Amino acid sequence: MRITVFGGSAPQPGTPAYQEAYTLGSLIGQAGHTVLTGGYIGTMEAVSRGCAEAGGHVIGVTCDEIEGWRPVKPNAWVIEELRLPTIHERLLTLINECEAAFALPGGVGTLAEIAMMWNQMQTTAILARPLILIGAGWQRTFATMASELEAYVPTAHRDLLLLAPDAAAAFALLTER
Repeated sequence: MRITVFGGSAPQPGTPAYQEAYTLGSLIGQAGHTVLTGGYIGTMEAVSRGCAEAGGHVIGVTCDEIEGWRPVKPNAWVIEELRLPTIHERLLTLINECEAAFALPGGVGTLAEIAMMWNQMQTTAILARPLILIGAGWQRTFATMASELEAYVPTAHRDLLLLAPDAAAAFALLTER
């Protein structure tokens, strides 16, 4: 299975957030799946490292716009690089090339990734597939959205998002499906 993992660039080695992402990558690799990440630092590096060290295949989806904005190169655990010109093309590739996706904690970019994939499934632009949001932050964010904007987010659309407290629970939720 090809699994995309979204998440922030802030986590550093040795932090709980980095370890959580590493654990998720390791679970993906141990199961023999391929992981797609944004290919750079933070969550992307930790997931890539965990997957590669567990024997899995790592695809880094990188882009010229990000490298023009921030001086960064693909992380050392990227086995295959898919390089694109724009952030938009990068995001669509991460969404379209996966059979399931996880979202670890992150900022505006991660929120955009979740929203775009969720919208693509909601409008049937892509087939529905597991989109599993990991952590209490996403749970609170989307619970607030559902309660405050209930008329705009019907139950059928909310049901496209799966929630898990941590990486292990998220991976177990995927394997149950």
